[in-house]
Order: sequence, then structure tokens, then C-alpha cells
Amino acid sequence: MEKEELIELQVSGMHCNNCALSVHKLLEKKGLHDIYVDFANNEVKFRTTNLSETSTIIKDIEGLGYKVSEESIPIAEKFYEKVENKFYFSLIFTVPLFSHMFLPFHILHNPIVQLILCIPVYALGCIHFGKSAFNSLKNGIPNMDVLIFIGSSAAFIYSLWGTIQNFGPDFLFYETAATIISLVLLGNVLEKRSVSQTTSAVKELMKFQELNANKLVNGEIVTVNSQEVIPGDILVINSGDKIPVDGEIIWGEASINESMLTGESLPVEKTKYDQVIGGTLIAKGAIHILVSKTGKHTVLSQIIDLMKHAQSAKPKIQKLGDQVAAIFVPVVVSIAVLTFILAFYSFDLSFQKSMLNAIAVLVISCPCAMGLATPTAVMVGLGRAAKNGILIKGGNTLEEIAKIKYMVFDKTGTLTTGNFKIKKIDAINTSIKKVESIIYGIEAYSNHPIARSLVSELSSKSPEKIIFTKVSEEKGVGMTGSDSNGNTYEFGSLQIINSEVDQEDFSLFLKMNGDLIARISIEDEVKPDASKIINTLKKMGIKPVLLSGDLKKNCDILAAFLGIEEVYAETKPDQKLEIIEKIKKRGKTAMVGDGINDAPALTTSDVGISMSSASQIAIQSAEVILLKNDLSVIDNMLRIGNHTLLTIKQNLFWAFFYNVVAIPIAALGFLNPMVGALAMAFSDVIVIGNSIRLKTKTL
Repeated sequence: MEKEELIELQVSGMHCNNCALSVHKLLEKKGLHDIYVDFANNEVKFRTTNLSETSTIIKDIEGLGYKVSEESIPIAEKFYEKVENKFYFSLIFTVPLFSHMFLPFHILHNPIVQLILCIPVYALGCIHFGKSAFNSLKNGIPNMDVLIFIGSSAAFIYSLWGTIQNFGPDFLFYETAATIISLVLLGNVLEKRSVSQTTSAVKELMKFQELNANKLVNGEIVTVNSQEVIPGDILVINSGDKIPVDGEIIWGEASINESMLTGESLPVEKTKYDQVIGGTLIAKGAIHILVSKTGKHTVLSQIIDLMKHAQSAKPKIQKLGDQVAAIFVPVVVSIAVLTFILAFYSFDLSFQKSMLNAIAVLVISCPCAMGLATPTAVMVGLGRAAKNGILIKGGNTLEEIAKIKYMVFDKTGTLTTGNFKIKKIDAINTSIKKVESIIYGIEAYSNHPIARSLVSELSSKSPEKIIFTKVSEEKGVGMTGSDSNGNTYEFGSLQIINSEVDQEDFSLFLKMNGDLIARISIEDEVKPDASKIINTLKKMGIKPVLLSGDLKKNCDILAAFLGIEEVYAETKPDQKLEIIEKIKKRGKTAMVGDGINDAPALTTSDVGISMSSASQIAIQSAEVILLKNDLSVIDNMLRIGNHTLLTIKQNLFWAFFYNVVAIPIAALGFLNPMVGALAMAFSDVIVIGNSIRLKTKTL
């Protein structure tokens, strides 16, 4: 199977969500995947297996009337291309034209003066809406600009005919044509500014990348842009400075504020050999770091990339809005034509009144509200989660979070701290010192939390160095190795001794040349917030489950302490998959693990939640990454998921309700087209405003 490549384009000229929908539909028709169109930031992304078709895709997007660049630098809009300037231009002519309706100035009632005032606005409308409408029809994906152009053109052409024939003021609707165009442009301005607020979380993170770095060169400090730094460089960072890139401390110590990454305001103390992350701030101290990662390989870049891709993952609930939006324009045009025919021929209304009713139907309808309902809420929800140290991979994951019925927890490093201590060693026909040396040597080859803890504890005892020539690890069982003297060792769980006999308090066993030479008892402390999150889940109607490879006795003790009723112990990775599959049949299931040993189970569950610190493995295996190693943020994650789904439902209800109610009212003649245009312009703002409210509302 061919690998899909991510294509990123800069597209200028998109002035509202309507434009973004046109581009999105075009790319969907071409069978592309992971499509993301952000009109506020002029970004278009998609995945394709055929890179050679990129040039054709660019031509097709340009065929819709937009400018495209493959460069990462945004295309600068010219003065006359900015939608704000177009609105101000139209307003200059629309205000005096509209004011003739309530001001006694005779000159404003002159048809020629009204025509002169309307022509610049209508010409602008033809360029702005007409071009987009024509291109959308040409490509078989009619958009909202078709409705606006037909409505404003009908009013202008009818008024022009009335002026030529000198039919009198009852045939003049120049102010209607100009006001429709100006109000829709106003809606575009408000929409673009509002939508830019929903993407603020990504923008704020990107600002952390725009840094200078103090590089140490031949004993002297040289200031360079962080983009010029490469792995292996040495950087000098002082109190109050932001760390430009990822690296390792080689000198000094500091208190580092990592709130931009974890949401935790308390500084983290770091010393020599500790890892630091680009974008974090040194609150106190001074350090020299050896650069390890730059550019797209840094943790911050991966997070930004993850969030951008997350915005393109649609929740299932959005499909209804997309299906309606796909047929919306043809249906509305049909309703407008039917409105005119019935009003003029069946109800004997005047030609003018019948036409105004039809125009009102065209301009009051708003497919944009349906298009904005889901993505704006998703972007704000993802942003709020990120600020709390929760990385969620997409809008579809947010929806899944809101439906969780079971939450499965790994034990080690998840419900417990993962900082193990040796409680007791029972050495058999050998010395404890020898046992400690073997454990220290063989566990150094493992990344399991227990292994890391034991190596850390035993290193302070200066154990005898044993040279291993071959080492292998079986997940869920333990380590196997051979030393330079030909001895073979096995170290791991009860499974390595193939015994079902109760081994008292011992959970780890060491064999040498097939003989058991030691039993080891270890202890691990429960996280202080574990009990609280289990109780919170129960109150929310979510059943907690414990799934661990640890001994049944240890799991039962922990489960009893925390109040977990469903327990699966002594399980191998493949058994964990089977258990997750069974639980999923009962309801939506989330799995909480460390993102390394539990990667298969995390991937199998409906929502994989990693307790990792933004490691690459965690980002790949889980749908949610908790950057703080703190269980309490799960509560925030669930609340954000629930409230985001609620916001989406509210937005979709408003979008459907608005169109279902507004279109019949306009068809019955109770709305002037200008009032309809104003209502249409603000319907989008209401949807976006409700989404922005998610930023600060109490969860």
C-alpha cells in the first residue's frame, strides 16, 4: 500500500466559510483524505498517494478564483483584495443610498443618483460574489455566493429596467441590491475575525517558535534565529529566556515554567542531564544545553502539527450538516422560484412584491451556519484542552470522549506512581549482592517503568558490572539474557517459573541457567489523585476497570483500595487486546496507559489515553495525550468533550432552526430582503459566538 503524503498549500482569496466549503468539496470530489481548509489563516492541507497530481489540484483550486502557493509563507493580500476594505468601500455608497428611505433630501430620490450610487457596489458584488458563484457552478459545487449574486442581481436589473422605462419609485430597489452586498460583506468580516479566535490556541503555540537563540561558538555567544540552530549546537539560556529548541542540560540548573505545554503553572526544577523542551520559560537560573532536536522534530512542532491535523478530523455528527449543505443551494433556488410563481400567479401579488419575496428567500438562507457549526466548536474545544495539558487528536475523538461508558486503567505508572522500590530480596544459594548486580545489568536494557525504577535504585549501590552479550524482552513476561561466561538469565513475572503456587508477597523472579536463584518483592505507591478520579468517573456514569500484567494479589489490593470492581490481572499484551475488544461490545471504551507498553491496547480502544510526557510513541499510539502525569486532568478531558459535543448540537440546532423558520417567513413576504441579508450575516456570528463561549464557560 502506497504511503500517503501530506500536502500543505497557502490559498488566498477565501473570505468566509462558504469559500472554504467550496475548496473542501472540490478536494473531496478528487478522493483526497484528511482535508483541512482554514479560510481565516489561508491554509489548505490534504493527504494524497499521488504527488504528481498536486499541480492539477492547484490549478483546480485556482479555477475556483483563489491564489495558491506551495510555500509555507502566507500569501499577502493586496489592499483591494481584503474583505474589510471591500466592505468599507461598499459602505461609502450604501449609506447615502439607503438613507433616502428616511431622509427628505430630494436628490437622493432621483433614480439616476441612486443608479450612480449603486453601480460601484453592484460591480464590487459581481467581482466578489459573482466570480465565486460562476466558478462554483462551473465546477459543479454551487455555493452560497450563487444565492447572494442572484438576489442582488435580480434587485439591480429590475431597478435598472424600471429606471429606463421611467416606471417610478415603486420599481426602484437599488438600496436593496447595495444593502444585500454590504451586509453580506459585513458578515464575511465578522465571520473571519470570529473564526480566527477559534484557532488562537495553535497561533499562540506557534509564537513560541519565533525565538532567537544564544549560541556558544569558540567561547563567544552569538545570537542567531532558532531556525538556524542544528543538533549538536550548545546554547546559553538565562533567567527569563525562553528555551528555543529541545535539548539536554550540560551545565547549570534552573526552574522551568512548562505551563505552555502542560498547563501546570508551578515551575519544574531541572539540573544537569535533564531534558528541556523548546518554548518553555526559565523562571529562575541559568543553563547551557546541548541541542537534540530542531525544526519539525521538536516536541512543540509535533504538538502544533498534531493540533492542526486534529482540526481536519470530522466528528460523525458533522455528516448531517455536510449532507444538507451539499444540496442546500439548489433547494433554496428552487424554493425562491416557487415562491415567485405562487405569489405572482396563485396569490395575485404584484410583480414587485413577488420578486422581493423571492429575493428575500435567497438572501436570508444560510448554509454557512451549518458549515461552521461543528469545526468552530471543535477548534475551540481542542484549544481549551491543549491549554490544560490535554492533546486530543481530532474532533471525532472529542465526540467519542463524550460517549465513554468504560474507562480501563493500566496499573503501573497510571494508577500508581511507577516509582518502585525493592521491599525484599529472597536469595537462593547465592548472595544478595550478586542478585542485585544481575538485576541491574539485565534491566538496563528495558524501558519498562519497573525496570527504570530498579536500575535507578540499584545504581546507588555500585553493583558489580556484568557484561551481557545477548538480551531480549518479552512484553508482559520479562527479560532474557546471556553473559560473556555463557550463563543464561531470566528475570520477570511469575510466568517465567511456570508456577501457580502462591509466592507470598514476591512478584518478580530471577533464574540462572534454568534454576530459580531469587524472589523479589517490590512496592509501588498509589497516585494521590487516583481515588478521586475513580469516584468522579462513577458519578459521571463511567465504569472504571483495572487491566494489568501484575500479580492478581497486587491488583486486587489496589482495586479494593480505589473501589474498582472489575479487575483483570496477570495479562499479556495480546490478552489485553482481547479484553478491550470484549469491553467495547458493552459500550464506548477508553484505555489509559503509559503509551509505550500499552500501545496495542491504546490503539484498539475507542479512545486511547496516554499518561506519557509527549513522547513520540505516545503521540502515535493514543488519541489523547495527557502532558501532565496527573490523573485529575481526565476529569477536564471528559468535561471538555461533553461540552464540545453539546456546543456542536446547539450550533446545528440553531443552523437548522434558523433556515427552517427564516425561509418560510421570507417566502410568505414577512421579511424585506435587506432585513433578510442582515439576519443571514449575523446567523454565522451567532454560531461562532456560541463556539467561542466554550473558551471560558464553566465546565
